[in-house]
Amino acid sequence: MTTIINFNKKNVQDKIIKSLAIILFASLFISCFKEHLDVKSIKTKNGWGYTILQNDKILIKQTIIPVISESKSFNSEDDALKVADLVVKKLNQNISPSVTKNDLILLKIKI
Repeated sequence: MTTIINFNKKNVQDKIIKSLAIILFASLFISCFKEHLDVKSIKTKNGWGYTILQNDKILIKQTIIPVISESKSFNSEDDALKVADLVVKKLNQNISPSVTKNDLILLKIKI
């Protein structure tokens, strides 16, 4: 018995388009339910720091400037929030949230 498979080009294209539409919809659906991270500045004894929260629970509390040799708070609220935003961006990209000295330079953080 011989089986003949008819590969109609239009049917194959329709199936590909439907598959891509399902993948796109699933990706959008998942991204809508991704955990949201909130950033808040905090006043410290000598300057500013930040917290990163998920569902009102603190994930990260940073009261000093990372990667510098001194234990020193950020000079301004804006500097603290710039670094916090970078950390959130890294977390959302599923990469290490660690901050480098080069990150501080690129963000123009006053040390």
